[in-house]
Amino acid sequence: MTDPTSPRTTRTSSAHRPPSATRTPPGTTAGALRFRGPVLPDGESRDLYVVDGRVTYEPVASAELVAEGWVVPGLVDAHCHIGLDAHGAVPPDVQEQQAITDRDAGALLLRDCGSAADTSWVHDRDDLPRLIRAGRHLARPRRYIRNFAHEIEPEELPAYVAQEAERGDGWVKIVGDWIEREAGDLTPSWTRESLDAAMRTAHEHGARVTAHVFGEAALPDLIGSGIDCIEHGTGLSLDLIEQMVAHDVALVPTVKQLDNFPNYAEAGRARFPAYADHMLALHRTRREVIGAAYDAGVPIYAGTDAGGVLPHGLIGQEVMELATYGLSPRDALGAASWRARSWLGLDDNLAEGTTADFVVFDSNPLEDLTVLGRPSRIVLRGAVVG
Repeated sequence: MTDPTSPRTTRTSSAHRPPSATRTPPGTTAGALRFRGPVLPDGESRDLYVVDGRVTYEPVASAELVAEGWVVPGLVDAHCHIGLDAHGAVPPDVQEQQAITDRDAGALLLRDCGSAADTSWVHDRDDLPRLIRAGRHLARPRRYIRNFAHEIEPEELPAYVAQEAERGDGWVKIVGDWIEREAGDLTPSWTRESLDAAMRTAHEHGARVTAHVFGEAALPDLIGSGIDCIEHGTGLSLDLIEQMVAHDVALVPTVKQLDNFPNYAEAGRARFPAYADHMLALHRTRREVIGAAYDAGVPIYAGTDAGGVLPHGLIGQEVMELATYGLSPRDALGAASWRARSWLGLDDNLAEGTTADFVVFDSNPLEDLTVLGRPSRIVLRGAVVG
């Protein structure tokens, strides 16, 4: 299967390519690694071997025992921003450190939900997480964070969606709502006509579309136009949740980020009191709304929203916070591991012969999610990186 993390940029730097295996006697493999313990999600206790960067369960007599513990398919941050800080694009050395910070927290697959920087070079680094880029945010003029987005009008949306679909790795990110100054509150950014055309364009280019949405008013047109994912989603209602289930629309609620709503409200209160009150109301009902989406069967995935306000490396905390919204520990962890990997196109999940991307923990994370903050070994593309 073609690696979905880099469908348009399959390059491997020779400086970071794993060394070729040398010929060895039958029953032995040079450099083979062994890990022992329950392998999630099924929890069966097994000996897992890594040979030439791939998983095998066939015994290798010469394999070095590296670690014993609970083995979890590589963690996923399904909403982060490599290449951004609060002021816009950051240089490559900062991008690198952001990626390393996520990797060292066990996040080995990142869906970058919009960046003003070109981070495609990350695809060439075998020691950095797999990266799925959504290109640059698409927003209305003066209705998003300065220096983050292409700021365009609704009639331009389909053309820019096509552009970012070509530049990215199978995703496009639009800003569904933001403060409209005359209204003094969150309002939808796009017309239904422009959204219908944008979704058709993205899907014709083989890309999926996701949208930042805090409030209620933008959601009916976004979901009705055929969007693939909603970010945040604090304005969802029961009827819209039913539509999401019917059309398999995913939700990445970024629950750690939702804790910042009171700060956003107070920062905007002097100029936009209606917005401030609205954000506080959304904050008060956030657990009820996200919990209702989970109970109804909306596919939910874990994303930290790192790279703007929040730092990188928070995926363990995001999973723990998701569990406080009513998700079972298994569903909360799956939202940042095996289920998220499958959703993003990596149906590997430590099957025989697949690339060895996994994290080992000393104790069972399904019994104590706090262990996610203490990985004992991190294996990326078959190499122990932590």
